[in-house]
Amino acid sequence: MSERPSRMISRPTGLHVVLMLAGVAVIFAIDTFAPLDIAIAALYAVVLIASADFLGRRGILLVCAVCVLQTLLSYAIVHFDSLQSGPVLRALIGLCAIGIATLAALRNRKAAESLSDQAALLDLTHDAIFVRDRNDVITFWNAGAEELYGWPRKEALGQKANALLKTKYLPSAGTTEQLGDSSRWQGELIHTRRDSREVCVVSRWAVQRDERGRPIATMETNSDITEQKQTEDALHHTRSQLEHVTRISTLGELTASIAHEVNQPLAAIVTNGEAGLRWLLRDEPNLKEVRLAVERMISNGRRASEVISRLRALARKSNPSHTVLTLNDIVADVIPLVEREMLSNNVALRLDLQAPAPLVLGDRVQLAQVVINLVVNAIQAMSQIGDRRRLLSITSKRLSEDSNSQLAVLEVEDTGTGIDPKIANNLFTAFHTTKADGMGVGLSISRTIVDSHGGSISVTSGDSCGALFKVRLPVLQQVEAIAATDRPC
Repeated sequence: MSERPSRMISRPTGLHVVLMLAGVAVIFAIDTFAPLDIAIAALYAVVLIASADFLGRRGILLVCAVCVLQTLLSYAIVHFDSLQSGPVLRALIGLCAIGIATLAALRNRKAAESLSDQAALLDLTHDAIFVRDRNDVITFWNAGAEELYGWPRKEALGQKANALLKTKYLPSAGTTEQLGDSSRWQGELIHTRRDSREVCVVSRWAVQRDERGRPIATMETNSDITEQKQTEDALHHTRSQLEHVTRISTLGELTASIAHEVNQPLAAIVTNGEAGLRWLLRDEPNLKEVRLAVERMISNGRRASEVISRLRALARKSNPSHTVLTLNDIVADVIPLVEREMLSNNVALRLDLQAPAPLVLGDRVQLAQVVINLVVNAIQAMSQIGDRRRLLSITSKRLSEDSNSQLAVLEVEDTGTGIDPKIANNLFTAFHTTKADGMGVGLSISRTIVDSHGGSISVTSGDSCGALFKVRLPVLQQVEAIAATDRPC
């Protein structure tokens, strides 16, 4: 059987060999020349056990053979002319001790080789693996840890892990208090390399406990995800940019509706101002009519201000801000913006909004962008229809999946050309479009926004013709329960 090299067992040095030979020679001399009636040869067992620390299988067997020969040689020199039972028994005891020690040394050697091979496997992985005791002192440090953190094994061993790596816990990782009585933990951490650069890792802990359940050692396996995190951040930034560009593009398409929505209250303000002026210029000013005209001017001014605020919110590039709202609120924000577009395309609107509407948690601007995308797509899908009524139906309702899960559903249905089943699954894919001048990002962004709100969006063919889009968002039941308790009897 071929002998395997071991990383955990020291290679024999000149000092080891000298000490072993000296020990064998001393035992042989005592056994041969000292007038002692004891089994001195049993001391060879000590040499054999010690040799297992730096000799391989063949070396141990060679030392065993030398000890056996020297035991027999010593007996032959001292008792060559006598076969007394005492010396024979002592020789047999020594040989038995040598045999038992050899078996123990071989077994220890095999166990040490097995541990060495397992440790060598940990060096083959690309992950950083290290072990720390209950005092956070590092007791094992593999090659992956050397490569990731930059500290050689000799410098890392004996150091406290948190102090060496300057560990920071990300909010998503929670805290290690969740370990409790468990022996597993996983989360994302920030560690500092030897060159002071920070790396983000997915850390997995396995805790070894004693018979009383107290932790005695922890093996930590860390995978570097720094580049992945940077890529995710860049992707999130790009997606935000694309959402903003699409929103501005959509608002550009709705310029006529926006202008109409703003001009209406402005025109009313002018009309009421002129009327109020006429009432003031009469021989007997009618102050009551003037007051009513001023009140209408103020009301229309506020209406114009609200329209401009909604437009600024849609056009503004900002981080999502989730608040409690309803899908009916979103529809109320969107309809004035698309009203002119519907009129110019001779599209009738049918609203069937459930009241009271279920509450959801969402970003008002992002959800408005989703509804605008769906409504504009529906209007454009009906722009070429001439043989039937162009009808846009918007419905909101509550859907109960089970006793603990309820959804707020918004349906946008048109009577346009419908959806080809072959491409239905691709409609929400980025840059897939059925329009000659389309970018193919509106529905893709809509799905991304709805997914980020914990909901879903789907499309099917309408009841008779056209397409039916459904947006589902989880109902915020806790807020609804609080609102119900606050209602007057």
